[in-house]
Amino acid sequence: MTVREARPDEAAAITDLAMRAKAHRGYDDAFMAACRAELTWSPDEVEQHDVLVREQDGRLLGVTARIGSEPDGRLWAVFVDPAAHGRGIGRALLEALLARAREAGCRSLSIGADPNAEGFYRAVGARRIGTVPSDTVEGRVLPLMRFDVA
Repeated sequence: MTVREARPDEAAAITDLAMRAKAHRGYDDAFMAACRAELTWSPDEVEQHDVLVREQDGRLLGVTARIGSEPDGRLWAVFVDPAAHGRGIGRALLEALLARAREAGCRSLSIGADPNAEGFYRAVGARRIGTVPSDTVEGRVLPLMRFDVA
């Protein structure tokens, strides 16, 4: 398995992976429809941002991305194919992304995390610094997590 930069022609596959991983958390169809825009990547966006994938035998098993600019960037998310959970894919992706962010001069990365993912982010070094309103669902509040990169 390798971690590598995503290619613009993988935008649809990245979107599909993100949707599958999010849906695996048990969200209903209405919630997933509300998330579609937030989880959809275009080829231009893949090219513009620091998007990493983990693949095996040509199949995408995980994706993460850094968006925003230095010195304080934003982590988009870490998504792992549900069939590949528990294999260290999310951790490997995040460690690679944090190393790249450090090299690019980032001090920190923050994310308004899915509440179901807060435990993962804590386990890989983030700390909760507050809450933020969801961009997707009015009235929903997300834990605001931060990685100190530098």
